[in-house]
Amino acid sequence: MNVDQTSTLAPAHEASQPASLLRRTIGRLTRGPATLPSPAARWAITALAVVGAGLTVWSGVIHLQLWSQGYRDISVIGPLFLIQGVASIVLALALVVFRRVFVLAAGAALMAGTGVGLLLSATVGLFGYQESLAITDAQTSLMVEFIGAALLAGAAAVLAAARPRAGLAR
Repeated sequence: MNVDQTSTLAPAHEASQPASLLRRTIGRLTRGPATLPSPAARWAITALAVVGAGLTVWSGVIHLQLWSQGYRDISVIGPLFLIQGVASIVLALALVVFRRVFVLAAGAALMAGTGVGLLLSATVGLFGYQESLAITDAQTSLMVEFIGAALLAGAAAVLAAARPRAGLAR
């Protein structure tokens, strides 16, 4: 091999490493339960996604009810309650239909973010509004959101870390 061939091969090899890493990352993020080696694991991920979706809907309904009961009139918080309610229901549908790592992770992030937002609002205030954990549904909302976040994050982590079943790996 001459010097010219070596110099042209090295950049191509280096360029393929990031592309390969990107492909593997996208593959893991788009992995669904069908890629899991055991039927029990596939059922477990599906069950976690469905239960997580149910908790996500519950959180969304709580926020939509509170929005309709007067939170809509609170600057910044009102629109956020409406967005959270609608986004939760849409995301819950995506969780049940797709059950992919990135959707599970998005659900976990939404649920955890909503719970953290309530805690911040109740302790130091958020967007100029101070909440109380004594209000109707606050403690229920926290429980629903953090349990949902844990279930969805766990499902996403297991699914992302699992080895694909034979015949599905590339």
